Amino acid sequence: MSELVARTGRHQQRYNEGCRLVAGCVPFKDTNGIGSSDGTSKKDVEVLMINSTSGPGLLFPKGGWENDETVEEAAKREALEEAGVRGDLMHFLGYYIFKSKTLQDEFSPEGMCKAAMYALLVTEELQSWPEQSTRQRHWLTIPEAKKRCQYQWMRETLEEGFSKWHADRISSNLKKENHVVSPDSESELMKKAPV
Repeated sequence: MSELVARTGRHQQRYNEGCRLVAGCVPFKDTNGIGSSDGTSKKDVEVLMINSTSGPGLLFPKGGWENDETVEEAAKREALEEAGVRGDLMHFLGYYIFKSKTLQDEFSPEGMCKAAMYALLVTEELQSWPEQSTRQRHWLTIPEAKKRCQYQWMRETLEEGFSKWHADRISSNLKKENHVVSPDSESELMKKAPV
């Protein structure tokens, strides 16, 4: 059993203009993909999803943003409580509006929620976590995750937020790795080098 305990209840829940404020993340890890035809290996990515407790399909960790924490702290807490992972928030993916079918209350009578979603680079997978009795982890490629995602707004987070950011990240890293020193900058480097 886990020493960590999941927060429960709504007494510290944040609301804004009839929306319950939610924080979540797309946990991910870089993997080495299968070698390409030129014999080099390519970087790939897998995202972590968890089962839903209210029906079929998978989802990303998310939950209420509470008064005593920042939105970033709430996103990391939800990843820990629901998926049993710790990591580094790498990028804010955006705000996503959705309607909860089950969580209407006096402050959000229509069940509207506004989720702040982040990319979380996983650095640790815990053997024991607060919701492990009701949640199973699933590492998936992006195409697999798109097919198995329970909610449309989470597919949009994956497609429009995470996939675009991750492609830009890979492209930027490749440019850095393939940086060629021009003759002008090489001579400048030689001038600065110790003799």
